[in-house]
Amino acid sequence: MSSAVPSVLFDNHGRPLEYLRLAVTDRCNLRCFYCMPEEGIKYLPKQELLSYEEMERLVAIMAGLGVRKVRLTGGEPFVRRDLVPFMDRLSQIPGITELTMTTNGVLTAPHVPELARMGLKAVNLSLDTLDRARFASITRRDELPRVLDTLYALLAAGIRVKINAVVMDGQNTQDLLPLAELTRDLPVDVRFIEEMPFNGHSHEATPATLPWNHNRIREHLALNLGELTPVPTRSGDTASHYTVAGHQGRLGIIAAYSRTFCGTCNRIRLTAEGGLKTCLYDQGVLDIRALLRGGSSDEQIADALKSAFRNRAANGFEAESQRPLHQLSFESMSTIGG
Repeated sequence: MSSAVPSVLFDNHGRPLEYLRLAVTDRCNLRCFYCMPEEGIKYLPKQELLSYEEMERLVAIMAGLGVRKVRLTGGEPFVRRDLVPFMDRLSQIPGITELTMTTNGVLTAPHVPELARMGLKAVNLSLDTLDRARFASITRRDELPRVLDTLYALLAAGIRVKINAVVMDGQNTQDLLPLAELTRDLPVDVRFIEEMPFNGHSHEATPATLPWNHNRIREHLALNLGELTPVPTRSGDTASHYTVAGHQGRLGIIAAYSRTFCGTCNRIRLTAEGGLKTCLYDQGVLDIRALLRGGSSDEQIADALKSAFRNRAANGFEAESQRPLHQLSFESMSTIGG
């Protein structure tokens, strides 16, 4: 990776913006019910997706402003062709010091040697259960063995793994402990995430009525595993991490719907079609694709980005309140970028 540049990009609340989550596709080879509907998905035509060249140009502009970390997301990144060469080019952009990715692991294992040679340090692996039948029920695909192959291939290659599990009442709460037990013998972080409303449908639960919020998750783990020792957090962390005596790995809890970490949020998102989101809960604040394809110079794009960052919502609740009143449902997470 390239040498670091000082972060000079701050939002209107004094938070440095140094972390870009870049969706390379809206397509996915799973159909997790909490992320998207089983049918009726309207994928973007190829010409509406940002090209790799457009994404490289944008990352270079953002790196010049102080962005130093890029996480590739989707959809599922590996359903887009020629992903690994693109990742290699991103890693060479001056100022980008960390390149990571989020994947569901179904197509990832054959690429692990290339990722290791590239110097990829960490992968977030989406995995909500270790039970094959429940995996097929949640994802609507029978692919658990391939995901586990990816997990062990990544660990064997020395790539750090963070397992992300969405906690869903009545669906996989019996899986929290088996997933947590992975940390006993494996050097992994297992992170439990509050369920969010990004499934392409309306969502009736509120943070106050969410059956499994971050407090209940923590209490459940402590009751069954013993004392959870907090790990000091860094500014920008979304997860509260804990160690358990005798475990190699760590546990994490992400209060994604309660939104307890907004005060230090250092990330921005770019959808696969080039929409800038300065908060997961906003509707999109800038059409970067239009700028890229409309003849804007790098300086003009940088100015547009800085203007958007000067008007960033203070937190996810404010961003959500600014959505149109008639919008009763949230977009699918596959269109947002993981």
